Amino acid sequence: MNDTNSISPHWHEARSSLLTDIPGWFESEETEPLTLSLPDEDWLLEVTPDGRLVCVAGYDLDDMKSMLSDGTPEDLGSDELAKQVKFFLQQTTSKYRRRLVAEGFTERIEMNDDFVAAHFEQAIDLKSLSDLRQKIFTCQSWFHP
Repeated sequence: MNDTNSISPHWHEARSSLLTDIPGWFESEETEPLTLSLPDEDWLLEVTPDGRLVCVAGYDLDDMKSMLSDGTPEDLGSDELAKQVKFFLQQTTSKYRRRLVAEGFTERIEMNDDFVAAHFEQAIDLKSLSDLRQKIFTCQSWFHP
């Protein structure tokens, strides 16, 4: 979901270790973030090649448009769709925002013509694999619906 800014010299070792030690990663290219579903189905966890741990919740705008129109021919305007999607995203993120911010994550919202997503991210040390694994396990424990 994120563009990689640069690749840490420790990325390849960290990536290999995480793929071995933690099951469930989505397939990705060597230079792309590792992505894992969190227990709350609206959330994903990413470890990026430039050394960030990211918890992401987002919605595909076409899916939301279809869901919100409920089979009616009425087409939502882009402003109304954006307003509705932001409402859903706020509901999704409000359960976890306080904990994530308290643990040092910063929040940013990304929106384009295809999706809207909230990214909570923090810098990580890709050299410290035991700390990284622990952070991942901790994040997994937080995200129960």
